[in-house]
Amino acid sequence: MKDLSIYVEKCCGCRICELICAYQHFQQNNPKKAAIRVFPLFPNPAANVPVVCRHCAIPRCVEQCPEDALYKAQDGRVLLDAKKCTGCRVCLDACPFTAIYFHSDMLIPIICDLCDGDPVCVKWCPTKALRFTPLSVIGQERRVRTATAMAGEP
Repeated sequence: MKDLSIYVEKCCGCRICELICAYQHFQQNNPKKAAIRVFPLFPNPAANVPVVCRHCAIPRCVEQCPEDALYKAQDGRVLLDAKKCTGCRVCLDACPFTAIYFHSDMLIPIICDLCDGDPVCVKWCPTKALRFTPLSVIGQERRVRTATAMAGEP
């Protein structure tokens, strides 16, 4: 299984990921319809943080959905069955990462589906702040970063 990794320190805030996501799913140049959102954090240090569904191992949004419209697929993705969704917005409150969005002209939530296993946001990210990587590699990269930080090395 692969997961979307976010390297905040590499995000330049260009928001190309938002544009390409909205275009991929809705054929619109409207970043407010993207399943990924970039939030600027100011002032010290200035950073941009992409927020997107983390496809949790035990997703609260799936547990809380009263219509069973959200479900965990066998490949690990959290997906939406739009036919079952009533737009109740329980999932919005259930997500601890605020990664589920509603747009005013839609009745159902916008949630990342990882573009069926080939996320376009990763392909278009100019700084490689987004990567689609096997979970084993992600874990190793995080262990190395933690060990380096603990050792006090740059």
